Order: sequence, then structure tokens, then C-alpha cells
Amino acid sequence: MYIVAGLGNPGAQYDRTRHNVGFDAIEFLAASYRIPLNKIKYKALVGEGVIQGHRVLLVKPQTFMNLSGDSLHEILHFYKEPPENLVVIYDDVDLPVGKLRIRPKGSAGTHNGMRSILSRIGSENFPRVRIGIGRPPAGWQLVDFVLSRFSVAEREAVNEAIERTSTAVSAILAAGAEAAMCRYNG
Repeated sequence: MYIVAGLGNPGAQYDRTRHNVGFDAIEFLAASYRIPLNKIKYKALVGEGVIQGHRVLLVKPQTFMNLSGDSLHEILHFYKEPPENLVVIYDDVDLPVGKLRIRPKGSAGTHNGMRSILSRIGSENFPRVRIGIGRPPAGWQLVDFVLSRFSVAEREAVNEAIERTSTAVSAILAAGAEAAMCRYNG
């Protein structure tokens, strides 16, 4: 089984913010593959289904961003899956709005949700898909920026990136992160 998790913060006040593009991507995957996100388990909203012939668990941790690792550690432990079967989708301020970047493994960088995951599961050997949300304008605090909403033009670019993320996740499951990198990192 593959665990495909999108990072974000629970609650209506965070819907469609920059920091919640991981949640947006999971919702798009769920709709595309008709996987209902209808169970609360493992401190997460989850749905089980099939993508590219593989059983998957789509996950939206409900622990808030900085504790995402608590939920994913619990899931990996329960299903006895190695970290390599985890795919994490999250926002990246170091990428232009709408740009995708896939990596088969790596550090958390400056992302607190990823820091939590690496700390709790004890490995950085899992694929991740980063969706660019752009840099904060001069005078903005990072926390205020990531919790802000996109402009109309930015939202269009992000929606296109979320669609590409869906096909990129499908490619990761079918052929591996390296093949998906060649196709989607551009």
C-alpha cells in the first residue's frame, strides 16, 4: 500500500491558503480517482482506493502542519509500510507559484511540516512533491504569507500545478520518483 499525504492545516480559516496546497492536491486526487475522504483515523482524514493498480491511502493530517509527523508515523506503523511507500505533497516558498519539484528523498529544508515527518518517521527516504507558492513580498512575515490566499492569477497557476501533481503522483506509483522527476520537474 502507498500512503499519499498532503500537508495543510485543518479548519475553514485555512482553506485554500498557500500552506494548504497539499490538502488541495489530496482533494483533487480523491475526486479524480473517486476515493472518498470520509474516515477520521490516525489523527487524519483518510480515504482508501486504487491509483495505477496500487492500493493507496490518501491522507490529510489533522494535527496542524507542525505535527504532521505524528499522524504519518502512526499510519506507517499501523500498516507496517516502509517510508519509501510514503509520498508527501506540500507547499514550497522557494519555488515560483505553480512550479512543481519532485524529489525521491531529501531534507526538510525550512518546512516545519516536513521537519516533523522526518523526525517522527526517522527517515528522509520517501518521495515528495513540492508545489511552489512563491516568496513573500517585502515587509511580509513568512507566517502571514503562507497563511494568505492566492491572487486570482496565482490560484489559476496553482490549480494547474495541482492537476500536474495528480498525474505526477500517478507516475511515481507506476514508475518511481526518478521517472516522475524526469517528466515533471521541467
